[in-house]
Amino acid sequence: MERDFSAIAARWRVPLGFVLGIAYMVFAKPTIPLLVAGSLVALVGLGLRAYAAGHLDKDQRLATGGPYAYTRNPLYLGSLLIGIGLVIAGAQWVLGAVFVFFFLVVYLPVMRREEMNLRRRFGQEYEEYAAVVPLFLPARARCRPSQDEFEWKRYRRNREYEAALGYLAGVIFLIAKFLLR
Repeated sequence: MERDFSAIAARWRVPLGFVLGIAYMVFAKPTIPLLVAGSLVALVGLGLRAYAAGHLDKDQRLATGGPYAYTRNPLYLGSLLIGIGLVIAGAQWVLGAVFVFFFLVVYLPVMRREEMNLRRRFGQEYEEYAAVVPLFLPARARCRPSQDEFEWKRYRRNREYEAALGYLAGVIFLIAKFLLR
């Protein structure tokens, strides 16, 4: 059952995220202090996602450098921070509860599913990595850092700029909503 649900969660996470985003846009009530505070949190998430994407060669090698030395899922952690930042900026705590529920119900099973795929693909290398680096919440690096460095070409190849553009569109919307009320 868990495998079936994780497949459903993986397939529906983006469309459900758009539905949640539309609800957010309708109900958000931004204020300047919360826009600033939320933006700061979200920018940390964007930075983490960018840093992670610059270390990731999808389906080619196991990423263990950069933020992957502290958490096996820095992209999802960055997404969580972006979401929390937007919830703060939108000043609707009910949407915050919905977002956290959505993240736990959808993204945790997706992380586990991706972990199974990485175990199959990289075998013992992944087992050793997973034994010392936590699934989600960062911890002090206990794995040997790779010599891998951040590369902008990886960032672009992974199309991480799309997250930055989406965030920018969200902030512009919140500012417009604030100014037009």
